[in-house]
Amino acid sequence: MPSPSPGLPPGDVHHLLKPFEGRPAAVSAPAADPVNAPMIRHWCEALGDTNPAYAGDDPIAPPTMLQAWTLPGLSTARARRAPAHDELFALLDGAGYTAVVATDCEQEYVRPLRPGDEITFDSVIETVSPRKTTRLGTGYFITTMMRLRVAGELVGTHRFRILKYAPAATPATPASSAPVHPRPHPRPRPRPVINRDNAPFWEGVAAHKLLIQRCAACGTLRFPWLPGCGRCGSPEWGTVEAAGSGTVHSYVVVHHPPFPAFDPPYAVALVELAEGVRMISSITGVPHDRVRIGMPVELEFIRVDAEWELPVFRAHADRAAGADA
Repeated sequence: MPSPSPGLPPGDVHHLLKPFEGRPAAVSAPAADPVNAPMIRHWCEALGDTNPAYAGDDPIAPPTMLQAWTLPGLSTARARRAPAHDELFALLDGAGYTAVVATDCEQEYVRPLRPGDEITFDSVIETVSPRKTTRLGTGYFITTMMRLRVAGELVGTHRFRILKYAPAATPATPASSAPVHPRPHPRPRPRPVINRDNAPFWEGVAAHKLLIQRCAACGTLRFPWLPGCGRCGSPEWGTVEAAGSGTVHSYVVVHHPPFPAFDPPYAVALVELAEGVRMISSITGVPHDRVRIGMPVELEFIRVDAEWELPVFRAHADRAAGADA
């Protein structure tokens, strides 16, 4: 195996990376903590998941927490890695591929995890792609496969893919302080998939109403629209019209990748409505770099083309200024 060289010039080093495929990235590494009820509770509170299977005297962990149990702390990450992992990343860093971004993951859930389960895991460097050029820069997609076990029994798998790349040079663009206003775009917005389960929601949008489902059996409000209640399972439901006020619960600023009809950078927010449900929406009225968690917003409907309107949420520049103070 060639030794990593920090003096390597930027270039195609795939012939040096390919031999890492199949080498272990972690071997019989223990999770930092056993599966535990407090962590399950915090996860469910953060996501607003009230599934009764995750609470009570005999809870299970939400399956999507699989990676949460294996994440290392700042002081233990290196101790749990096999040498091949550090060698691969040192080689890439030395060749100029110093930036990293996660791209996607695939998970398989073999059996539910319960409080007290002690997880160990193995990870292998599955594939290293040929050099690819993306808008972020040129680099290599690295895929690792992790297998999680409890007392030797396979409980789940986690395939994780990153791009290790040399950042592309981009001209600096100063952030604008002018409010952002909806404007026509030369490329049409993608159409949502409308089916029998969500058609009444889009009929409400056409009438400038934001409708929330309400279970006819237990009264639980839910959004997005679903064919059955997540709390009691009833398929019967009615609707409640949202008052239109909310706050920004969380948000991201999208820089990449570009999509037709969207001009990055732009803010996408998880808005908590006054009724208690949350929905993902665009934020208008302020630039992307002025959106803040806790910012009050108000519902509005914008026309994105001759045939289509969408519900979004408008923040006010004076309130954004107050949040920055």
